Amino acid sequence: MAIVAAVIGIILLEYLVFIMMVGATRGKSGIQAPAMTGDPKLERMLRVQLNTLEQIVVVIPAMWIFATYVSAAVAAGLGLVFVLGRALYCKGYLAAAEKRGAGFAIGGLATIVLVLGSIYGSVAAAL
Repeated sequence: MAIVAAVIGIILLEYLVFIMMVGATRGKSGIQAPAMTGDPKLERMLRVQLNTLEQIVVVIPAMWIFATYVSAAVAAGLGLVFVLGRALYCKGYLAAAEKRGAGFAIGGLATIVLVLGSIYGSVAAAL
């Protein structure tokens, strides 16, 4: 389970980087809080950060349950795929909104496998 905890730490670190990127983008744009619109680059970076937060709420518990009832190594691997997907999502989205799809799909697929696997594993353990 230590490997899963380490990957969760990497997920959280990536999220912190996204938060810092929002701050840096906000500084470059000159748009001060609480404003969240006015510069497309800031708006896209905010979407990366907020969408990642939405995903983390699902992926971290799913990883932990999957690791407990199915496989810690596979859960950690899927968590790393999620991190890669989020990085590609960020890179694509910052270039142009229509370029975010591949990263979203990669991270989303990892999340779906983790969720379905965690349900399967926990139900199988209960029977």
